[in-house]
Amino acid sequence: MVNIQLPDASLVKDYVAGNEDALAKLIKRHESKIYGFIYSKIPDKDITNDIFQDTFIKVIKTLKSNSYNEEGKFLPWVMRISHNLVVDHFRKTKKMPMFRETEEFSIFSIMSDDCQTIENKIISEQVEMDLKKLIEGLPADQKEVLVMRMYQDMSFKEISESTGVSINTALGRMRYALMNLRKVIDKHQIVLTN
Repeated sequence: MVNIQLPDASLVKDYVAGNEDALAKLIKRHESKIYGFIYSKIPDKDITNDIFQDTFIKVIKTLKSNSYNEEGKFLPWVMRISHNLVVDHFRKTKKMPMFRETEEFSIFSIMSDDCQTIENKIISEQVEMDLKKLIEGLPADQKEVLVMRMYQDMSFKEISESTGVSINTALGRMRYALMNLRKVIDKHQIVLTN
């Protein structure tokens, strides 16, 4: 007899419809990849087991609440959940100081950590992703200057030449970009950690 393997999407649909075995098959199918990913970040079996279980608790809650949108991307979605739980674990266990954007302090000053542990690398990647989302919300002219200055390391003279505006205008756009980022961070009480 030929053993036909159902696609993830079918198993998800079956599980949502009440077939508990479908979830067991999904877990069995992907457990080594997910467990291996978590263990590669946290080489402690007990913690890895906890995070693995927490991952599937979140999966079950999401599937049971019908808020999962099946687009044939079950494994990447579960991997993202486990990645976020790993980041959360590092944030909790490190008892890292929380940084709020202020006039004297900018998140950009902690973005380049020369000696990065795995934990710091994961958290830095998360902070960078969060920051990029915030930058995407800026007006185009402000975003352009901020990206040129912070990510392309261009001087304000180079920015002014590249954009065809005066140095003072480039400086003003940078200033407004940072002010707008601070407003969004304060308004939504966003906490960026390193």
